[in-house]
Amino acid sequence: MLKTNRLKKDRITARSKPILGQLILEDGTSFEGLKIGSNINSIGEVCFNTSMTGYQEIITDPSYAGQIINFTFPHIGNVGTNFEDNESSISYAKGIIINCDISDPSNFRSIQHLDKWLKKKGIPGLCNIDTRSITNRIRSKGAPKGGIVKKLINKRHEKKFLSEVKKWQGLNNLDLAIEVTRKKIQKFKSKSKSKLNIVAIDYGMKQNILNCLLELNINVIVVPANTSSNEILEYNPNGIFLSNGPGDPKATGKYAIPTIKDLIHRKIPIFGICLGHQLISLALGAKTKKMFQGHRGANHPVQNLENNKVEITSQNHGFVVTEKSIPKNVKITHKSLFDGSVEGIEHKNKKIFAVQYHPEASPGPHDSHYLFQKFKRMVNSNA
Repeated sequence: MLKTNRLKKDRITARSKPILGQLILEDGTSFEGLKIGSNINSIGEVCFNTSMTGYQEIITDPSYAGQIINFTFPHIGNVGTNFEDNESSISYAKGIIINCDISDPSNFRSIQHLDKWLKKKGIPGLCNIDTRSITNRIRSKGAPKGGIVKKLINKRHEKKFLSEVKKWQGLNNLDLAIEVTRKKIQKFKSKSKSKLNIVAIDYGMKQNILNCLLELNINVIVVPANTSSNEILEYNPNGIFLSNGPGDPKATGKYAIPTIKDLIHRKIPIFGICLGHQLISLALGAKTKKMFQGHRGANHPVQNLENNKVEITSQNHGFVVTEKSIPKNVKITHKSLFDGSVEGIEHKNKKIFAVQYHPEASPGPHDSHYLFQKFKRMVNSNA
């Protein structure tokens, strides 16, 4: 009975009294709002996400390390939080910005109010903010550095905090994968007692990617980002998976590229998603660059150049593979219909392919889930 009462209490509004806070951008622009979540100051790159659902998955996606997420959908928090929808046990996001105050959740799965959940995760945030204005600013000027301040501050302290925001190095040349990767090797057995093994390199892997790989009825060995190729090959893998993750792929590539190059020479099937796509591209001789504003949302149209079908995809990336740098032995398989950027590649002679977007998307869309089956066929052919 006591547990039931506690859960009911957790579902309702956690704040007894509104506390004012600020978002300060690197150009000196300031937005005042109400504090939500953890009562700390935080600095990161401010990006926007257009998803209407899945805020819990977004906030716990390790790829958001170093970023403050500005949600364009106004009613964030209205379905509460639960135990099942986390993409990782730790959230690496630097904060969230939302338009409307968090309403009391209305969903049968809700266990805890979003504000209490944010406090528990150590994530600061602001509500009652003009998120459209921030989004328009990012669209016209690019993603800025910014900081969340836990209370309204005077001009002198604002100037001091702004100096700290400007000093932050930003995401360029920043390796964040090494910070979010798991520290130990973990083995996951398939339910069907399969003899097939794949090694998944964790650069910040989402939980639902692991779920999708296990649904293929293949044993999955998940290894830290800096695991050597020799260690990986000790498991005699039938396939290699390269996960999503945060930060600059070129910075991560300092230790990842030599490993991937060696694995490519071993003729093992390789599949990459998001950062994994960028790292495979770098290992094959292509280049990457930071995008002006990035792609973040659950409604991005991508054209499959193999069959001309359009897939609605979930995306979260601030770097992209430059098309002109892609070598002749690699073909482009998918392109963004928003800006024409590269969304998928495949080696012409080897069993290697990758996509920039998220076919494992939870809660959706699921248009691109077929890519996991494609990977399984490659793995079976290498058994």
